Amino acid sequence: MEKIERNVLEPIAEVHLQGAKAGVIHWITHLQTKLIDIFIKRGIVLAFIGFLLGRALILSQLSPFGLAFFAAVFLMRRDRAPLALIGLVLGALTVSISNSLTLFFSVVLFLLFQKIKQPKIESQYKIISLFVFLSIVIVSLSKQYMIHRTLVLYDGMMVGVEAGLALILTLIFIQSIPLLTVKNKSQSLKTEEIVSIIILLASVMTGTIGWSMYDLSVEHILSRYLVLIFGLAGGAAIGSTVGVVTGLIFSLASVTSLFQMSLLAFSGLLGGLLRDGKKVGVSIGLIIATLLIGLYGEGSNNITITLYETLLAVLLFLVTPSSSIGKISKHIPGTVEHTNEQQQYMRKVRDVTAQRVSQFSNVFEALSNSFAQIDDRGDGEDDEKELDYFLSNVTERTCQMCFKKEQCWSKNFDTTYEGMQEIMFQLSEHDGQLPQKTVKEWEKYCINSPKVIATISQELLYYQANKKLKKQVQESRKLVADQLKGVSAVMDDFAKEIQRERINHHHQEESIMEAIQNFGLQITNVEIYSLEQGNVDIEMSVPYCQGRGECEKLIAPMLSDILGETVIVHSEECATFPNGQCEVVFRSAKKYTVETGVAHAAKGGGLVSGDSFTTTEIGFGKYAIAISDGMGNGERAHFESTETLKLLQKFLMSGIEEKIAIKSVNSVLSLRTTDEIFSTLDLAVIDLQDAKARFLKICSIPSFIKRGDKVIKIEASNLPMGIIQEFDVDVVCEELKAGDILIMMSDGIFEGPAHVENFEFWIKRKLKELQTEDPQEISDLILEEVVRTNGNIEDDMTVVTAKIMHNTPKWATIPVHTQRKRA
Repeated sequence: MEKIERNVLEPIAEVHLQGAKAGVIHWITHLQTKLIDIFIKRGIVLAFIGFLLGRALILSQLSPFGLAFFAAVFLMRRDRAPLALIGLVLGALTVSISNSLTLFFSVVLFLLFQKIKQPKIESQYKIISLFVFLSIVIVSLSKQYMIHRTLVLYDGMMVGVEAGLALILTLIFIQSIPLLTVKNKSQSLKTEEIVSIIILLASVMTGTIGWSMYDLSVEHILSRYLVLIFGLAGGAAIGSTVGVVTGLIFSLASVTSLFQMSLLAFSGLLGGLLRDGKKVGVSIGLIIATLLIGLYGEGSNNITITLYETLLAVLLFLVTPSSSIGKISKHIPGTVEHTNEQQQYMRKVRDVTAQRVSQFSNVFEALSNSFAQIDDRGDGEDDEKELDYFLSNVTERTCQMCFKKEQCWSKNFDTTYEGMQEIMFQLSEHDGQLPQKTVKEWEKYCINSPKVIATISQELLYYQANKKLKKQVQESRKLVADQLKGVSAVMDDFAKEIQRERINHHHQEESIMEAIQNFGLQITNVEIYSLEQGNVDIEMSVPYCQGRGECEKLIAPMLSDILGETVIVHSEECATFPNGQCEVVFRSAKKYTVETGVAHAAKGGGLVSGDSFTTTEIGFGKYAIAISDGMGNGERAHFESTETLKLLQKFLMSGIEEKIAIKSVNSVLSLRTTDEIFSTLDLAVIDLQDAKARFLKICSIPSFIKRGDKVIKIEASNLPMGIIQEFDVDVVCEELKAGDILIMMSDGIFEGPAHVENFEFWIKRKLKELQTEDPQEISDLILEEVVRTNGNIEDDMTVVTAKIMHNTPKWATIPVHTQRKRA
């Protein structure tokens, strides 16, 4: 009973606790939203800043902050300008009535200038700053003249300094106001914006000069608190910058605060350097700086007060939520938080892009399925309907006016229908010629026999044309479906490639760097993108080696030993100066390589051959060899064969499967022109990882594989490209071995010898008699033998020879004593 009661009561208590926790979190979130709404959206923060800036003075008599702040608010947030003005006037009133009136009349004069001349958008910053400068000059000089009834050079200089500072501060505050009035700022801050916001905050804190609690200066506490915040958020550079700027503005406001600049700058530097220690580390940096600079600046008399001020700033800093400081860090370039934010943004963009590409892939796949859906169930019904329409047309032209219509179609419908159908089938099978037996039988049955037979023969032509057209439409639909499916597959692979991230390989990077550095090579950076077997991808920064080839001779062999597979230099970007860094990419070596040799000749020894060939690595670890023979000879045949190979290469490079690529090329060729210009194609695609070869032969002659003393023939039968839009491509697969020699040739070579009856036997015998394995020599010898045997060059001749070899590394592996680890 107790066990049951405990099992029942425990979840209830847990639910209550979770509900209470959720309620507290909701209350805190609601409070934050309310505070943001009151202070940011309604502009209360601008009024508070205006109050402090109205109190701020430089050299105890200059007040350039007030009008500059109002002008910036007026330009950026005109609806909040009255609140800012109220805060400024109230702040100046706490200093003196004279300062308050001067500020008020300066604002009035500024608004008058603004009313007289509305600045254009492209020059509004300059015009507003000029209005601020003129307003302060006019009001301040008028004030001096009214009080002293005279103007001296000193008064003019001080007015000029105040107006000049106000002009500069206006430009600075214009950049800072948007940062205080926008709730969410997604983009990172520029350096100018960071400095501007620091100047604004330091200027605001200048308004607290003179405030104290138990002999502790409020401006000292707030300034050190500000340095702590930015030291943790931005690091040493930002922390020291905040300290220098804040201390400089304080020293301008009060000469007695000059040593504060050294204290704040040193505190920001130490705190930023100890940023990894979080709040405690930054606080320790401020305390150490206070002890050192405090003793140096004011001696041991005031060190206690200075230390108390520091401890109070540290206390405020410790109770500040870390999440708030983290939000500041996200906007400062160079910080880890900013980098993570940018990576998250880039990841989001990447995912959105991949999703869109995947959606397009789904669209193409749906279109492919739609085109591929051919209703086979209705084929029989369609054939019957077409036959009915066919006989209806014949009947309308022959039997409609016949007096025996009623007897033939009403009483003997089946006999008449089957007879006409038989005539149609007989004409179709015998190419429009009807057997005499069928003619005599139909003459006995029908009195208009010649007319009916002639009409059926005529209508049969239209019937067959319609059937052919329908078949072509179905074939075209199937071809389009295959092409769309190929595009969909490529886009789907592309979407998956986009979503592939660089995997974290910190441990492996450190192990590789340590192993190579222990060997004596001072590499500076290692980035591993993939350690997948057969797909290693590593980037490395290597000092300039003066062309000694250290990457190929030393680093690649060491990586081969560490990773347990052959790694080679894929690309190398050498430094342009002796002390620079070379950027090197290492990748897995392919298990096989292909060495090729080509020999060709034009008909009659001409310069332009109708044959074209290509040998290229098409990516995805595959190597393609292709020969195309254009119809006939000369420039037109050369153009057709070249265009065929160009189109094929582009399709293959895009990743489309070979059969679909060939069908697509054929479709383009057949639709591009009405001229009877056709091309043959002989294609071999070799996988460099397992040496498997796929042969696709389009009306091409056989190819041969020489394996020792054995010669293997590879052949397939297909129509030439460009004749019809749809044709089946026979694919022949053959697994090659290291040492195999592949010989592909055009018909000019295979059928070249004029006095040879069995071309295949002749070619095989010549291949067996070869004493060399060099691909180029083999191609040259075959071409030379054909020309010598025939006596002249009767047709375009092309022979391509490829030798399959194991990929033997140029340099042996170098043993490295390190732990081998893969992802």
